[in-house]
Amino acid sequence: MKEWWIQIALLAVPLIAVYLHLPPPILSPSLYSWRTAGAFFTFKDHRIFYRDSKGAFGSSDMVILLHGFPTSSYDWHKIWEGLMLRFNRVIAVDFLGFGFSDKPRLHRYSIFEQADIVQGLMAELGLAQQKINILSHDYGDTVALELLYRSEHGNPGHLIINSLCLSNGGIFPETNHPRFLQKLLINSGCLSPIFTRLMNYYFFSKGINMVFGPHTQPTTAEYWDMWTAVRINDGNLVMDSILQFINQRWKYRDRWVGALISTSVPLHLIYGPLDPVNPHPEFLNLYQTLVPKSTVSVLDDHIGHYPQLEDPVEFEKAYTNFINSF
Repeated sequence: MKEWWIQIALLAVPLIAVYLHLPPPILSPSLYSWRTAGAFFTFKDHRIFYRDSKGAFGSSDMVILLHGFPTSSYDWHKIWEGLMLRFNRVIAVDFLGFGFSDKPRLHRYSIFEQADIVQGLMAELGLAQQKINILSHDYGDTVALELLYRSEHGNPGHLIINSLCLSNGGIFPETNHPRFLQKLLINSGCLSPIFTRLMNYYFFSKGINMVFGPHTQPTTAEYWDMWTAVRINDGNLVMDSILQFINQRWKYRDRWVGALISTSVPLHLIYGPLDPVNPHPEFLNLYQTLVPKSTVSVLDDHIGHYPQLEDPVEFEKAYTNFINSF
């Protein structure tokens, strides 16, 4: 019996070593096209990926798109062409730790730094003094609220925000329900590095499919694109550090929700109601109570946490209607 277990252990050691050093998946043609259409700028020695497309001739409107966790700017690819028909500039960024951007380990990730990156990108593009529309989702909603706070208080380098559209984000921590895997990574202490190394496509896809509607699930190819974007630069190894944003939402709730309540900037919410992270009607009731001046578009009952991917036509229509309303 003892020899049998030794043999199993000897076999397991090289298999585990191989597993822990598996390279990231090869980029799909669509993900490769997304990267080659973008560029990088440097923020505090870190390479940050962004896309900046020239769109509608004769329009001076610009929009920047802020993605969610744990995905990337590629979340916007289904509405990109449509937005280019309405806006003169369509810009998206991969936050630090996401997508094609650098993913430093032993780094103290924060919403404040991500907001600095957005401001830095606008300065890099020479747009710091231009009015900008913000369209955000999930994690990006929280970054957008920090940008809104800075704008409302005239902080140095703040953006001139023309409008803000949020979508399915944890705006209110009291109505936000992180998924099991997120709770596991944020609360595991010294075990978190082990869990992040053991993360693979199977666990990732099984976790993320629960936030999509049952009739709007991503294809296998789309799941692989999401996972590939995570695995680039070993992004799975920094997930536990990035997830500290959940605690930051509680700590700075008054700052961010206060900015949302007090602003005079035109506001809109596009909401997929079958969202287990920000469930209906709990989230929507609180939003409409605290932010009555905001307009709201509630999509079909079967749309979940990723409305721009699950129903891109109606999402784009709702956003365009909002932009054309003021």
